[in-house]
Amino acid sequence: MEAANAWAPAFMAAYNAHFAKPPRSTFDAHRPLRDDEDLDAILTWRVMRKVSESLTVLNDLMIWLLEDTPATRRLIGHYIDVWEYPDGRIELRAGGVALPCVPYDKLAEIDQGAVVEHKRLGYTLQVAQAMQAQRDNRRVSGSPSRTNRGAAVRKPAASPGTKKPRAFTQTDLNETILQLATQHTKQPKAASKPGRRSARAH
Repeated sequence: MEAANAWAPAFMAAYNAHFAKPPRSTFDAHRPLRDDEDLDAILTWRVMRKVSESLTVLNDLMIWLLEDTPATRRLIGHYIDVWEYPDGRIELRAGGVALPCVPYDKLAEIDQGAVVEHKRLGYTLQVAQAMQAQRDNRRVSGSPSRTNRGAAVRKPAASPGTKKPRAFTQTDLNETILQLATQHTKQPKAASKPGRRSARAH
């Protein structure tokens, strides 16, 4: 880090000498932020999304369920605003008011802890986990960059062997189930401990 900081001034000078151009105007248009201005709101990413008959809104592979109220029911069939703040907060808004809602991520994943904890559902959860490993987890191509929050840069193409959730077929599911069943069959069974024999009276 220290070496990079020491090298930066020389690089900037050489870069500006090669690429810099004088401005057409010397007027400085910068101004202080007014008290009535919300910089977070100004920097939001905004899109319009339609409210479904079931009071859901789909945006960037996320389903948002609006609270069932007379006001939200009047929004069915209409477009509302979806605001994404720089820190990752999402707001659904109509008429300048944030709407109460609950998110459901279509790209949610099952962790290994859930598989271990739910023994009766273990095999079913393993199948779901295996299908998720084959899923293309990229968000919608028109989504804003989220690298400021630690998210990776969106890849231009899907990773090999992955596909969109809608592209999965019954054949894909059957093959996954068969592969897991084969793996379970090949796993050695744990040796059972001999039980204690009860004494018998003669």
